[in-house]
Amino acid sequence: MPNDTHVPDSSPPAAEYDVALLDLDGVVYSGPEAIPGAAPALAAAREAGMRLAFVTNNASRSPSAIADQLRRLGVPAASSDVVTSAQAAATLIASRFPQGSPVLVAGAIGLRLALRERGLRPVSVAADRPVAVAQGYAPDMSYGLLAEAGVAVRDGAFFVATNSDSTLPTPRGPQPGNGSLVQVIITATGKQPVVAGKPQTPLHAEAVARTGAKRPLVVGDRLDTDIEGAVRGGADSLLVLTGVTTPLDAVLAPVSQRPTYVAADLGGLLEPQRPVGPRGAPAEGDGATADLGPGATPSTYRFGGWEAQRQAGSAPLKLTGDGAWIDGLRALCAAAWSSQQITADMADPAMQALGQPR
Repeated sequence: MPNDTHVPDSSPPAAEYDVALLDLDGVVYSGPEAIPGAAPALAAAREAGMRLAFVTNNASRSPSAIADQLRRLGVPAASSDVVTSAQAAATLIASRFPQGSPVLVAGAIGLRLALRERGLRPVSVAADRPVAVAQGYAPDMSYGLLAEAGVAVRDGAFFVATNSDSTLPTPRGPQPGNGSLVQVIITATGKQPVVAGKPQTPLHAEAVARTGAKRPLVVGDRLDTDIEGAVRGGADSLLVLTGVTTPLDAVLAPVSQRPTYVAADLGGLLEPQRPVGPRGAPAEGDGATADLGPGATPSTYRFGGWEAQRQAGSAPLKLTGDGAWIDGLRALCAAAWSSQQITADMADPAMQALGQPR
């Protein structure tokens, strides 16, 4: 994934990156409601010259249906602005097989439409001898369809999953997601799928190809999908705290899930800020140094009016100062990420000083 490694520290991301690859649930909206402030922040980012692409692991809905929802929430969007894991899965299959090839679809209409867009022929039974099986979440998935998919995979069909999310958010709490359904076929066949969605790289690669992004910025609320996907693809990323990830989660993030920037919400696209974490395609282990040994000089990190200090050994993080709490969190993240051995107990005194929920 292309990326510019020379973004000035003091510039708003919206002025320095050409395309924001935005996750949706927990970033732009939460269920049927817009995240407060999301629509005006995205409008201002567009005004600053940043293009927007809405990149989702959701494979059940079509891009046009998602664009309709965004417009209802006050975010102008065309279907061409939406990139789904169904489209990434279809691209994976189309790169291997000729147009017109039959593909067994264990999923919803969004997946069928994506396959047709790539010139493939959706089918529903193994007797049609599909070259591939494409599996995505569908709320009405039947045992019969899963069984047909299992037969096709057992017979040698290329197995692609749109995503491996074990759960999905609902008003009643987390419910089984596509990753849970995929396990049915894995268990029955012993075959592992190629996964198109985040944190794997095909979905972000699809978004870059569709938008022509030269300096993309991945924006998300989940460390284990959005941010890890950015790290794997070599892109800078912005973590927003309007969804799944908590401030403590951010401080404790492992090397593979550390964002470039941290912000309270999408307003962070407009805020001049310097990076907290690594940029671009870090080598394995980049973004963290060896733990401070006995007698070592403490490492100090300053953001805004806050100062965080990483001390030697297993001593707790220290946080002093005042000002915007998000600057305090940025300082804490920078201090914590200077070592691979920060624990929740070591971070707790600093989190209390920050005065934000863990």
